[in-house]
Amino acid sequence: MKLIRFNFFVLSFLFPIFCVIICFGDFKTVIGVISLFGRAYATVLTSELTMERGYIGSVSFLSTILEVVNKLRSVNPKLKYVCDPVMGDEGKLYVPPELVSVYREKVVPVASMLTPNQFEAELLTNLRIESEKDGREACNILHAAGPPMVVLTSININGNLFLIGSHQKEKGLSPEQFKIVIPKIPAYFTGTGDLTTALLLGWSNKYPDNLDKAAELAVSSLQALLQRTINDYKSAGHDPKSSSLEIRLIQSQNDIRNPEIKFRAERYT
Repeated sequence: MKLIRFNFFVLSFLFPIFCVIICFGDFKTVIGVISLFGRAYATVLTSELTMERGYIGSVSFLSTILEVVNKLRSVNPKLKYVCDPVMGDEGKLYVPPELVSVYREKVVPVASMLTPNQFEAELLTNLRIESEKDGREACNILHAAGPPMVVLTSININGNLFLIGSHQKEKGLSPEQFKIVIPKIPAYFTGTGDLTTALLLGWSNKYPDNLDKAAELAVSSLQALLQRTINDYKSAGHDPKSSSLEIRLIQSQNDIRNPEIKFRAERYT
C-alpha cells in the first residue's frame, strides 16, 4: 500500500484526478484491485483513465491486473496503461522466474508505456544491452510487441549512466528516440524506480506527443529530489552513503510541480 500513497502523492501534483494507480506488492492485496476497479469502472465511462502498475510477485495477481485492463478498455479504449515491469536489477531476479514469460507474452502487448531498467529490458527482449545501439534496438523490439512508448530508465554502458526513450507515434513508422545522460550519485535511495515511472506518467499525460520533454522534466525533477534528500541527511549529521535514503517528497513539492530542466534530451538521428 505504501507505493500507492507514494505515487498518488507525486501524481496528484501533475495532472487532474482521472488516474487510477494499481501498484501493489502481492496477491494478498488483490482485494485492493477489486475496490479500485469498482471506482475505476464508474470513472472510465465519462473520462480518460490512466493505470500505473509496479511490483507484482505472483502470476495470479498479474493475471488479475490484465483482466482489469481488458475490462476497462472494453468500456473506454483510450485507457492508458503504464507498466513498470519490476522483475529485478543488476542481473538479479526479484520475482518468480515464471513471471518473465507472462510479462513478455501478455503484459507488454497491452501496455501503452513501458519503463523497464536495463536488466528488465534484457529479460523482455532476450537481447544483451551492451551499447546505446543495443538499447535502441531493445526499444524497437518492444515497440513491435505492443507499447508505443518505451523508456529504458537506467542504462549503464562502460560506467556511463543514461536513460533511453523511444516513441513510435504510428505503427509502421520509425520511432523518435533520444537519450538523457544521468549523473551518478554516490548514495542508495528507496523508491527511485517507482518515482521515475510516476513522474513519466504525469508529464507524458501533460505532453502526450513529446516524450522527450516529459522525460527531461521527469529526470530533472528526480535529480532535484535526490539532491535535496542528500542535503537534508547531511544537514542532520548523517552520512548519505551509510544507508538507504528515504526520498524527501514533502520538502520537494515545488521540484515535482515546477522542475527546472537541467537535463536535456539528445535525439538520435
